[in-house]
Amino acid sequence: MTPSTTKVAELVELVALGRVAVLSGAGLSTESGIPDYRGPTGQARRAEPMTYQRFVGSAGARRRYWARSHVGWRQIGEARPNAGHRAVAELERRGLLAGIVTQNVDGLHQAAGARGVIELHGGLDRVVCLSCRERTPRAELERRLREANPGWEASGQINPDGDAVLTDEQVAGFPRGRLRGL
Repeated sequence: MTPSTTKVAELVELVALGRVAVLSGAGLSTESGIPDYRGPTGQARRAEPMTYQRFVGSAGARRRYWARSHVGWRQIGEARPNAGHRAVAELERRGLLAGIVTQNVDGLHQAAGARGVIELHGGLDRVVCLSCRERTPRAELERRLREANPGWEASGQINPDGDAVLTDEQVAGFPRGRLRGL
């Protein structure tokens, strides 16, 4: 046996015993087209992430967030689970996992069939209205954003968290319509 074959055999034995926890990050989703921050195709984070306090405290911050997120969602929303996501879901289905914890916000573990996923940073597939606290699927919000911003187009580098890098000029035209709770 080669050293790598030995390592794989050891991993198979460990997983076969069950009660294994899976901890995943952005690297698992790169094969699905989601960029990462640190891998060979990744870029180190250049901007500070939006804080909750900044988001709720400024209409301009919310405009920037939703414009950037609206562009980024196109790539995130089209991503499909890869073999890694499907393998984790299969291990869970077979009862071999104690849990799945992910830093990813892309929802690809769940799309592959995993059910017991703990999302450390939440998920981009759903939003909560700040006014009424209603939870809405992201697809519904995207429909509303397109209707409120007919003809608005922008593009920029997509980050793993679904945020796109846009210029101030690109953000300035968004949103044209008033969306309750945004």
